[in-house]
Amino acid sequence: MTNTDLKALELLFQRPLEPAFTTRDSGKTVLELPDSFYTDRYRNDTEEVGNRFSKDVDLKIPIQELSNVPSLEFTKKIGLKNQFSLFNNRHREIASELITLFMGAPNLRQFVSLCVYTKDRVNPVLFQYAYAVAVAHRPDTREVPLTNISQIFPSNFVEPSAFRDARQEASVIGESGARVHVDIPQNYTASDREDEQRLAYFREDIGVNSHHWHWHLVYPTTGPTEVVNKDRRGELFYYMHHQILARYNVERFCNNLKKVQPLNNLRVEVPEGYFPKILSSTNNRTYPARVTNQKLRDVDRHDGRVEISDVERWRDRVLAAIDQGYVEDTSGNRIALDEIRGIDILGNMIEATPVLSINYNFYGNLHNEGHNIISFAHDPDYRHLEEFGVMGDVTTAMRDPIFYRWHGFIDTVFNKFKTRLNPYNAGELNFDGITVDYIEAKIGKSNTKANTLLTYWQKSSADLAAGLDFGPSADGNIFASFTHLQNAPFTYTFNVTNNGARRTGTCRIFICPKVDERNQALNLEEQRLLAIEMDKFTVDLVPGENTIRRQSTESSVAIPFERSFRPVGADYQPKAADELARFKFCGCGWPQHLLLPKGNAQGMLFDLFVMISDYSQDSVEQPKTPNDACSTAYSFCGLKDKLYPDRRTMGYPFDRRLPNANLTELVGAFGNMAKTDLRIVFNDRVIDKA
Repeated sequence: MTNTDLKALELLFQRPLEPAFTTRDSGKTVLELPDSFYTDRYRNDTEEVGNRFSKDVDLKIPIQELSNVPSLEFTKKIGLKNQFSLFNNRHREIASELITLFMGAPNLRQFVSLCVYTKDRVNPVLFQYAYAVAVAHRPDTREVPLTNISQIFPSNFVEPSAFRDARQEASVIGESGARVHVDIPQNYTASDREDEQRLAYFREDIGVNSHHWHWHLVYPTTGPTEVVNKDRRGELFYYMHHQILARYNVERFCNNLKKVQPLNNLRVEVPEGYFPKILSSTNNRTYPARVTNQKLRDVDRHDGRVEISDVERWRDRVLAAIDQGYVEDTSGNRIALDEIRGIDILGNMIEATPVLSINYNFYGNLHNEGHNIISFAHDPDYRHLEEFGVMGDVTTAMRDPIFYRWHGFIDTVFNKFKTRLNPYNAGELNFDGITVDYIEAKIGKSNTKANTLLTYWQKSSADLAAGLDFGPSADGNIFASFTHLQNAPFTYTFNVTNNGARRTGTCRIFICPKVDERNQALNLEEQRLLAIEMDKFTVDLVPGENTIRRQSTESSVAIPFERSFRPVGADYQPKAADELARFKFCGCGWPQHLLLPKGNAQGMLFDLFVMISDYSQDSVEQPKTPNDACSTAYSFCGLKDKLYPDRRTMGYPFDRRLPNANLTELVGAFGNMAKTDLRIVFNDRVIDKA
């Protein structure tokens, strides 16, 4: 890969609504297009626009002619100003064809040319999605960093008035260093009369919604087989969303709200309204709202039709399969839903991918069509010419309270399967000769108490410049400030005795809430379903006593703040090779600033649970593909081009019923487990990020 190829591919993530020939990289770089690449609007003015935008730039990157100009007629069903949805069947099929086209480019130089040619001819959100999927999966684009979606289409994440202020600041103040940060209000979608607004800090967090987009980019439902058919993809769909639900329900306890009520009946009114107050990037309209007590109806629109009865029929067929213990493929063969592959089969059926579903036509498209019915509740027959609401877009769906109700229902389906499996037995849980003697989590200051952790508000900033189309380009940074939950970094310390020879274990860390919003004690089954995975890593155990220390910032679940909100451009990329490699792919992961639940002012009590399992039963023999530095956040995102690095089912040991009456009895029965009380204290003050 040449430096200019790399640069050209990075530039295509910037200013997504502007023509490819305009300047990028803060006005320093321009792509020099062949005349044939210009669209009809500019074809008669190629010399004028080319000269205009190539003046005073530091770098001109010539784009090669295409050896084969593709027909893009198949993309025209999604207009340039229409919204694009991964939940819409037609849109997914078009995206699949475009991804296939990009993946088929014969070499890197032609891939660059193909993407530049395509960019101005297709829907911009469709392009950015298909382009990012291709960059993430082509072997010759491993070195290309994927720009965070919040920086490509910031209007999907930021209150609209911030853009007016940002453009004004950039136009009036020439030097970026002298510009003030534009402030994004913390609570702008509802007042405190709406109880659900207590969770807005979680639902509307930029890092949370960016993670959801990036996960679906890494695990698309359509495209070439090598892009879609990833190891344990269906199980990851289940587990990643299950953990989101567990975290959300615990946050509700922290805010004196009861658990989410699963949306298991689409024929009753939905009491939760939602007014998102954000703009669509493609048409500059606000995402439509859903009023309180909205009734859901069949969707009958030009680009998709689905009846509530369809979803009910698919639900009943999936539940019947779980009851029977098997699914039937298209030839009528019965495939057992066993404890090893069952959850993966169900995940690929429920988030139906035509490539991987056992029987797509019979078991249907339960998860996605539920999203569609909800997202079009305001205009199901297109009489008002409205696009979908936030539930129709993976970058915005998690903002809406109903997302958690719908996924609460989906999670009950998965859990119905899990509860039919036998409880774990002693042989599956024990690690003979290993004893966990002591565990603690402690903030790194000398005067802090062990097992008392701290959360607070933090004011941080992100650069919006890359996504502000048709704004000032000559001077880079346009920062917006926002307030989010944060936790004080802490260290785990565990003392473990190994009464045998030297061996390796897997350390699994969870926290489980002890009480609900009414301060009522939770039983083991309730704790199991609400267990939050905090970390997972291998440990070498020498004979005798071992002391294990692990920083909270090393979590296998989360990615650091800087990776969620990294600035765009080579000037901001790490120089060290290992850090640079992590920077480039590792955008998938839960945001580190939400690693801990909020807790409360009095200190909310949790059980800190630690288990050391036998690595010889956990390890996976990986294919001999090149090592990728992105091993962080693998609990939610897996490993790039490798197998999921844990042979156990995801969430082990809390993914199945346990053989004991309560958590105290469980850890008392197995020496390789331990628990202790953990208190999370919330300090209601705002601290500026250093």
